[in-house]
Amino acid sequence: MNIVLLSGSVAGSKTRTAMEYVKAAFEKNHPEHSVTLLDLADYDIQFSDGRNFMDYGGDTGMLTENIMDADALVIGTPIFQASIPGTLKNVFDLLPQDGFRDKTVSMLASAGSSKHFLIPETQLKPILGYMKAQVLQSYVFIEERHFSGKEIIDDDVIFRIDRLAEDTLILAETYQKIKEEKEASYGF
Repeated sequence: MNIVLLSGSVAGSKTRTAMEYVKAAFEKNHPEHSVTLLDLADYDIQFSDGRNFMDYGGDTGMLTENIMDADALVIGTPIFQASIPGTLKNVFDLLPQDGFRDKTVSMLASAGSSKHFLIPETQLKPILGYMKAQVLQSYVFIEERHFSGKEIIDDDVIFRIDRLAEDTLILAETYQKIKEEKEASYGF
């Protein structure tokens, strides 16, 4: 299975730190899967201008190709001004309307306070649903107080990240089996 982890901001380090923990959870417990971490801070991503995602070159083309080739995604986002960053929204705009069809997508969010814990529920889930993702209903929300430098210092958060990785795989594998059974039932 091809799993893509997307750290959806060009600013700050907490989301990237958390996504490193997600990557470690997949690699430790499921080394048989391909896991790629893409951090928007590492790339020069163009603004969406309505072109087909395959018409972009450079970092933008590489990013969209990796996302479209994924079987499962974990999207990590910080919460800025009670919203997802514009850089992450731009990624969604680069992709086709049904760009997450047949993909399992889970979420992780980091924020300065607990007041923003519903942002993934009210902003990310509707976008992912519109783009036809199979969305893992639970997500990980991490507050600033759970970090010290570039480490997560709360064992419960680490446990929830491990569970997110496991649940993402379970949903992706289950959905894949259902799809295969449905296709086999056509008999051609």
